[in-house]
Amino acid sequence: MLSRLCRILHPPPLLAMATRVLPRALHSAHASAMALSTNSHFILPFPPTAAHISLAKSSSIFGRKFHNGLSCTRDRKWSVGGWYGKVFASQRDYRKFRKRPLKKRDKEKELELSVKICIEEQLPDDPEILDIAEMLRLNVPMAMKLAFDNLKDSEYQTRDRVINDVGCFETVELSVLLCNDEFIRELNKDWRDEDHPTDVLSMSQHIPELELPILMLGDIVISVETAARQAEERGQNLLDEIRILLVHGLLHLLGFDHELSDEAEAEMEKEEEILLKSLGWKGKGLIQSAYDAEDADSPPLENIDRKKEGSLRFYRPKFSYIFCDMDGTLLNSKSQISSATVEALRDATSRGVKVVIATGKTRPAVITLFKSVGLAGKDGIASEVSPGVFVQGLLVYGRQGREISRRNLDLNVCKEAFLYSLEHKVPLIAFSEDRCLTLFHHPLVDSLHTIYNEPKAEIIPSVDQLLAGTDIQKVIFLDTVEGVNTTLRPYWAEAIGDNASVVQACPDMLEIVPPGTSKGSGVKILLDHLGVSPKEIMAIGDGENDVEMLELASLGVALSNGSEKAKAAADVIGASNDDNGAADAIYRYAF
Repeated sequence: MLSRLCRILHPPPLLAMATRVLPRALHSAHASAMALSTNSHFILPFPPTAAHISLAKSSSIFGRKFHNGLSCTRDRKWSVGGWYGKVFASQRDYRKFRKRPLKKRDKEKELELSVKICIEEQLPDDPEILDIAEMLRLNVPMAMKLAFDNLKDSEYQTRDRVINDVGCFETVELSVLLCNDEFIRELNKDWRDEDHPTDVLSMSQHIPELELPILMLGDIVISVETAARQAEERGQNLLDEIRILLVHGLLHLLGFDHELSDEAEAEMEKEEEILLKSLGWKGKGLIQSAYDAEDADSPPLENIDRKKEGSLRFYRPKFSYIFCDMDGTLLNSKSQISSATVEALRDATSRGVKVVIATGKTRPAVITLFKSVGLAGKDGIASEVSPGVFVQGLLVYGRQGREISRRNLDLNVCKEAFLYSLEHKVPLIAFSEDRCLTLFHHPLVDSLHTIYNEPKAEIIPSVDQLLAGTDIQKVIFLDTVEGVNTTLRPYWAEAIGDNASVVQACPDMLEIVPPGTSKGSGVKILLDHLGVSPKEIMAIGDGENDVEMLELASLGVALSNGSEKAKAAADVIGASNDDNGAADAIYRYAF
């Protein structure tokens, strides 16, 4: 019934299991965190074997314990050791002792709690994760001590009593690993045959028959991503949720198992409540929380999108850059950026991915659109100091927003287009850097400003005056879809020959651009300027003017509302722009 809860695992080969959860090396980024304990010192707790020596060549911390001198006294003494580092999911070696009978330890002799707090390497160096890991270094021994004390007076009928009194041991070892959904999903699949991420797994390493003076309690593996989602659903912070999962996992290692029976579930639920209350930690136990979620008709964990908003920051980006088209891609059919797309863009940039706009629009139009959703400016997506590819790649801006490339349309082609517009009364707009120019007023001309947010077109009274001293990058004819397809496109595809090219970003617009123009060439110019490889970028688009960009990128995503040419060029086809296709692509493929 409580499918989202963990289950204690007893993998047959200890070393095989250990290779998946414990560290061999301490990541340098966490050296400062370790240094917080001023009284700490390193000791080698046992004579190194040949296996230990060989491993020590690649690890400066293997086989060592980090003590912080924290002690708690009741009717026995406790000493606590702990360290944490970046986990490389490599290997754990086990100490080899001659089998000897154990005797009751002197009560005055300290029972050492060796606690290892580990961070799996695929998790980012998120400050919150590091703070939680440091807090757990103190919290875990507290929970262990209280749980051990409770064992003496336990009257639970369903608990496995293989661990009943820790008094006969010299040391108790426990590791806690913080990981992402992908890591815990693989463990869940390998050891439980359940192919979905979960919140916590407990892995016992205790084998009573070995009669070791060390109680290797085992490993508790917690998915920070799932914990973050559950914390949000339950209205509590991430640390509180991880503490709840820690208590649940620890009780599994001490012989509680809610899956045995209703009675076992009730007993474990009661002990969860006792421990959390005694420790002064917030929140209900995991079992009770799961029942609350079922009563609220929450979806089962395996059906939740693991890359939903709020947990994306715990993913490592696959790409350094995402190049996005605007019309038909980031913008829906109402030429608006949806709230879901805004959140996806924010999530991506907060994780260090640079989002670059590659569009047929002018830079002012793009800035206006992003300003309306709070994503303009130096720290946003678009600004006058941001890199970008505009006007179909004819204007490219690099570092600090400086122009690095410009291509202009042949003046003879411009003149022919202007004369055609006057003769056939087909509205036309000329793009000249940040300006839009036209020859006469028309409602379709106004729509380019009111709907598409382009600069308001300036009416120039004559062709000669329009051409005088003006660099024109492209011109756009505005007509009905039928007019573009049956009249404008056939005529201009033949009329311009090799002097220009025709391209369509929208079905009711025909663009005439310099030959060889493409967003892809503009993106390539910008990548060379930034020193970025195409392998580092993902591109999202919908129109035939996006084809070269989609082909250039390591991953090209065409939205389902796009042209057939764009879909053919893309690696994958996403949802439509009206179904937040760009946002879905970011969550699904960028991390």
